[in-house]
Amino acid sequence: MATNEKKQLPFAVCISNEDYPASLEVGKLYQIIPDETAESHGYIRVIDESGEDYGYSRDRFFPIQIPAALQDALLKAA
Repeated sequence: MATNEKKQLPFAVCISNEDYPASLEVGKLYQIIPDETAESHGYIRVIDESGEDYGYSRDRFFPIQIPAALQDALLKAA
């Protein structure tokens, strides 16, 4: 059966930028890039302020689910 549902991309809000003030902004929403190796070590990979993806400690972020329409708007704006 075919489905029209889009895959929900994970996002997270930064809750701590200690030691990384130029790379992360507290309160900002970041796209998470799935990375099983990073996750197994307590890290998540996000696209940071440099525009590149880097691994940061998971405890710096609060993961959230966002509606598909908002996800589309955010990705188009990026």
